[in-house]
Amino acid sequence: MFAALLDTWSGGMLRVARSYVSTDHSAEEVVQDTWLAVIGGIDAFESRSSVKTWVYRILINAAKKRGARESRTLPWSSFEHDGAAEEGRGLDEVPPGGRQEPPVAWPTPESEALASEVRGLIAEGLARLPPRQRTVITLRDVEGCTSEEVCEILEISAANQRVLLHRARTAVRGWLADYFESVKQPE
Repeated sequence: MFAALLDTWSGGMLRVARSYVSTDHSAEEVVQDTWLAVIGGIDAFESRSSVKTWVYRILINAAKKRGARESRTLPWSSFEHDGAAEEGRGLDEVPPGGRQEPPVAWPTPESEALASEVRGLIAEGLARLPPRQRTVITLRDVEGCTSEEVCEILEISAANQRVLLHRARTAVRGWLADYFESVKQPE
């Protein structure tokens, strides 16, 4: 059961943690620390919320603490070179030597290029958002959490969650619209 939770939730936890810390490596460490805290504190879980909400609350507290510590220092990992972009790999692709099942229908190079461009634009738009808006939109639209779960995880009211989500979606939608208007070909 625990292995299934790790597989299912770790990717989303990594994305949420990344909105609080400065590097992917730091986010990975926060997720690892969160799972260790969950294992250590499972006996203290009182079922006042769902397990998912409890785990994400631990994650956000750990990520906030790590982010505050990082804001005072510059980690060595920020000086390391990430060869993924140079090799043409995206963040969501399997590294060389990794295993991946082939897709059912092979995408065309054009559709893959366009999809990659849009994913990059969305990631760029999310990165431009204030941290609270970025966290809410990531939990709701990327991770699929319910509004109630987001309110519990972030300890905010339902009204505040709706406002943050609306502002985040409006901002990202506006940046995408501006970009596509600027690259529109004259007819």
